[in-house]
Amino acid sequence: MHLVAVDDPDDTRLDDYRSLTDVALRRAQETERGLYMAESPKVIERALAAGHRPRSVLVQQKWVEQVRGMVPDGTTVFVVPDAVSEALTGFAVHRGALAAMHRPELPSVATLVGALPARSRVAVLEGLTDHANVGALFRSAAALGVDAVLVSPSCADPLYRRSVRVSMGTVFQVPWTRIEDWGAGIGELKKAGYVVVGMTLGAGAITLDELVTEAPERVALLFGNEGEGLTAATDAMLDRRVTIPMMGGVDSLNVAAASAVAFYATR
Repeated sequence: MHLVAVDDPDDTRLDDYRSLTDVALRRAQETERGLYMAESPKVIERALAAGHRPRSVLVQQKWVEQVRGMVPDGTTVFVVPDAVSEALTGFAVHRGALAAMHRPELPSVATLVGALPARSRVAVLEGLTDHANVGALFRSAAALGVDAVLVSPSCADPLYRRSVRVSMGTVFQVPWTRIEDWGAGIGELKKAGYVVVGMTLGAGAITLDELVTEAPERVALLFGNEGEGLTAATDAMLDRRVTIPMMGGVDSLNVAAASAVAFYATR
């Protein structure tokens, strides 16, 4: 490692790590700079195992040995006091290390789907706004054998720091991409033989049990925005509308919980 001690939070060499709690700022900066943040040695290790490249690492002195030998030779590791780390990022970095990682190039929908097995499941996220929900959904997808995740143009970034952290780094092991042209992307799924299933409370929905009985060989499970659900345009493209029957006067589950139920049922 190339260790560089820095004791000034205003040092421009640390700009990649500045104001990490400002979501709007980070969205703009990370897109512009082509980077994302991996937080904690465990998450950094998973990112590296997936072939992602670090631009630099920010670490407090007490965690230097934990990242030694983990990062590739020649990687710049900024070593900072605890107070500098907190002033720089906007939060107390309890997990030891942050890495500014180069964003990988995302595959097209056709390329991603073409690499999946004949019998497969994909999750499709339309307009989710909560990064924690996106991260939790990826973790469930990894744990329950979902083959890929596709996200809409307006969906929260799976590589945003909070998404990565909540996912426990599983965003690096589940293949995923962003559907730039939403209608065309859903069309690609249908062309590839996927039954496009919308998880919805809408009229005419069958139950999740009924979908499982049908046992489609290829299924794409669509999950909508936390407040509004799937859009009308997306609803019009569905092959099936599916609901999870509720009890106890509850009308629905949080999207992260609903996705876990759907992934388990269709495994």
